[in-house]
Amino acid sequence: METIEAISLTLGVAWASGINLYAAVFMLGYMANTGHMTLPPELEILSDPLVMGAAALMYCVEFFADKTPGVDTGWDAIHTFIRIPAGAVLAAGMASGMDISPAAEFAALLVGGGIAATSHVTKAGSRVLINASPEPVTNWAASIAEDLAVIGGLWTALNYPLLFLAALACFILLAAWALPRIWRALKRLFQRIGAWLGGRKEGGGFAAPPKQTRRDILKTLYHDARDDPK
Repeated sequence: METIEAISLTLGVAWASGINLYAAVFMLGYMANTGHMTLPPELEILSDPLVMGAAALMYCVEFFADKTPGVDTGWDAIHTFIRIPAGAVLAAGMASGMDISPAAEFAALLVGGGIAATSHVTKAGSRVLINASPEPVTNWAASIAEDLAVIGGLWTALNYPLLFLAALACFILLAAWALPRIWRALKRLFQRIGAWLGGRKEGGGFAAPPKQTRRDILKTLYHDARDDPK
């Protein structure tokens, strides 16, 4: 592989793995089997039909889990321990196709893990806030957009590496700006949930939760999280 293409794919698979690992693995295997790319020896196993079949099966499971509010948050929490290490390993494997030193491969492992962690945390945190919305449309739209971004991102990384690297740089800058705000909004959201479940007043003491419909409660939490000025 050309150096710039290899760098683009190395970072691309790490980024995509943090969002949807199974779609990323399937896409790599598909592109290799259709002759669009040549996988490094360490990753040739991804083009095996058994691996592709397993990735496709798990993608189908994730497709429905990721579009069910609440279930998607649990799924993301579990996959914190799967997507990030897998993204690091895939990045190191892709970098091995550049005929580089073991130290450079290990550096690719570290960078890949960091990028996978960034994309995963951004996805998981934003989806918790989206789930506070009382309607399911935004959840479905976000999930479908993530799936399309993974597929389109890997295709762009292969065919237009410079364009992908520029887009990835923009994503990292956006994530650096958004993650502190997501964290503060999540803290505010969980404080509101805890106060409501415990019947706690803002000024101290306790009171019975007001009689509200589930829709009213979710709408209040959603607006509180989004309007938090901190």
